[in-house]
Amino acid sequence: MKTDLLRDDTAPENTPQRVGSAAEKFEEVFGGSPAFIASAPGRVNLIGEHTDYNDGYVFPVAIDKYINIAVRPVSDRRIRFHALDVNDSYEFSLDRLPEKLAEVPAWSRYLLGVASLLGASGKKVSGIDAVITGDVPVGAGLSSSAALSVAGALAFLTAGGEESGTDVRKALAALCQRVEHEFAGVNCGIMDQTISLLGREDRALFLDCRSLDYEHVPLDLGDHVIAICNTKVKRELAASEYNKRRAECERGVALLKQWLPGIAALRDVGLADLKKYEEELPPLTQKRCRYVVEENARVLAAAAVLREGSLVEFGSLMNASHAGLRDAYEVSCRELDLLTEIACSITGVLGSRMTGAGFGGCTVNIVHRDVLETFQGRVTAAYCEQTGIEPDIYLCNVSGGASVFWNPEASNGI
Repeated sequence: MKTDLLRDDTAPENTPQRVGSAAEKFEEVFGGSPAFIASAPGRVNLIGEHTDYNDGYVFPVAIDKYINIAVRPVSDRRIRFHALDVNDSYEFSLDRLPEKLAEVPAWSRYLLGVASLLGASGKKVSGIDAVITGDVPVGAGLSSSAALSVAGALAFLTAGGEESGTDVRKALAALCQRVEHEFAGVNCGIMDQTISLLGREDRALFLDCRSLDYEHVPLDLGDHVIAICNTKVKRELAASEYNKRRAECERGVALLKQWLPGIAALRDVGLADLKKYEEELPPLTQKRCRYVVEENARVLAAAAVLREGSLVEFGSLMNASHAGLRDAYEVSCRELDLLTEIACSITGVLGSRMTGAGFGGCTVNIVHRDVLETFQGRVTAAYCEQTGIEPDIYLCNVSGGASVFWNPEASNGI
């Protein structure tokens, strides 16, 4: 079979290889050719952590690791998925959706959720055969679940002949967020879905989590690369501590309203106002609020310095962000702190911070190409020596957002 698929002009140069691979896998599973491949990237948040649920600002990039879904529409309303990376299949009918989520494989719930919510919104959803594969690491905090939901949404929209332009994508981000809430039981913000849908090459996305207004800010890495280091640990307390942090932030807002009656979230509190009234707050609430208010200010500053092309200043803001997450918000852990300490000891590393919810997961680093070998070697050796764990290190380019690639060789296109 020929897999010379037509390439979306906004996609990275390695698109034919990854898309062609998905098409070949489809033929192995179902026989024949897919009509198209829906592809969505993972993401890393460069700065702006735990600000999303405070109506604040975030600053992610899409990365060149993707979930790819090779799709062939079928004449009935049957959905057949095969997930290559977990070697599992799942099938259901659009005429009779499963009633008990507990009986649906965890990975399938995202796709079931997308199909269900798209249909309920009035979109045309038709039957498909689909093979899912990709290289977004699972459980590393790089949003493999959001990439799966987004790729699934584009797969269903495209199979149904629906549009998926920019305006549609903003609404689609909210729909995919609902999938996480209602079908996966994860009360996430909207950042992951938005960057996966709207990311651009060599651009970071400055996103206002209240209004959902956004700006693509130039990210000129020059001779630097983004290196993501995976601690390979994930604390079970992450979910409970996350809820505690949200509660402390809400408590802070409720108390600060005595002096700042117009505020609705910590996003509305400026540094000067916080300094004026923070001594009135309980010590723990004071720490949590201070971090969020300062982090929102850092995100605004980060966007400003990148517009001016100052990657060095941006790196300093990343370092300050990690210090706040470690000391004031207290969502870091020994392994994350160790990785950032090792990274910052290496000349040529501009910035290093934890990324994601915390208590494990990954750090994100901006590293000069000339010291990449030193960085990888020293981080691996020192981290392994002190933890007994060999970290995974991913070198990433800044990617474009989700795309659909058509197969001119398919005999059963839409």
